Amino acid sequence: MMAALISLSAAGLIEKDNNGDVLWTWSYPSISSNKKKLLMRKCCLSQDGAIILPFVYGQYQREWFYIMTVPVENGSALKKVKHFSFILLAKDFNPEKYQTLSEILCRVYHTTGNAATILKGYLSVITKGTCPSENNGTFVAQDFDAKKAYATGCVVDVINSFGLESILIYTALLLKKKIVVYHSRIEEVIKFIRALPCLVWHRQNWSILHPYVHMEEEELEDLRTGPAYVAGFVDAAVENDTELYDLFVNLSTDEITVATHAKDMFTMSRIHKDIAQLMVRCAGDDSMSNLQVIKEISKKTGELLNNLKSLSENEDDPKITLERLKERKLPPATEGFLFGIAAAEGLVQM
Repeated sequence: MMAALISLSAAGLIEKDNNGDVLWTWSYPSISSNKKKLLMRKCCLSQDGAIILPFVYGQYQREWFYIMTVPVENGSALKKVKHFSFILLAKDFNPEKYQTLSEILCRVYHTTGNAATILKGYLSVITKGTCPSENNGTFVAQDFDAKKAYATGCVVDVINSFGLESILIYTALLLKKKIVVYHSRIEEVIKFIRALPCLVWHRQNWSILHPYVHMEEEELEDLRTGPAYVAGFVDAAVENDTELYDLFVNLSTDEITVATHAKDMFTMSRIHKDIAQLMVRCAGDDSMSNLQVIKEISKKTGELLNNLKSLSENEDDPKITLERLKERKLPPATEGFLFGIAAAEGLVQM
């Protein structure tokens, strides 16, 4: 249970007063000035005329940030505050867990106007894994399983949005390429991006997600530190920066664009066609749940990987070479795709 307790790293408060001024008012134990600047940018309170977003999240420098923004209503002790944003920094991806905790701590702060009440709840989670609150619900960290958080992303919606072209997203993920997703509304970006790692369920890797990125150099540089990622933007200008992506997904127009430099990586083969048809068939089957669709795609991926491993001469440490693959005399597109998967999965003999 301790693993669940130490995932939190910091908490903070940003307030917008009745005069329209936006300020950091509290943090614990500490948040660097650079990260405060970034979080202020993510916080909708700092944007004039912006729609108030109740809950958003993203990742920066291998740390997740979760931001809940609350309007101050009559009866609150916060007489001079119009809105406040409560921020949690954590090492793990689990939106439901941190949304639930944020809701409890925000209600307490809204009532008391005292950051000490937030600190009390935060420390309780750190030390005990729970955050009880009178007439305010109880947070229990161990109630929020990581795999459940992973499977919450709706793969069915992703596939239904793009049909057979969903195979492009699957291919980019399987080959560990760079994907950029755009929509003018960040809540649409976050919802869509969350589901994408489900297409490569065998990896159980949500660290590739950067759901909320601005066109700021320090954020783009953070992206570049990873060889592969799925990054979300609300600035349409990102489409022009083709160095940032191999695959560009425009949610506003339901269009997918392959970058010119990446065309060869996405040459379609019979394998692609079979997987694409499976995805569309499963997503269109009303009798199948989202989790069942994920499992069917994962099963197909598993078969693909097992076939690759069968080409190895060493069952204990399955590795293949390009020469070994060429012996199969496969079509060039199929050969390239399979070798790309082998490289992404660490199955290539060096």
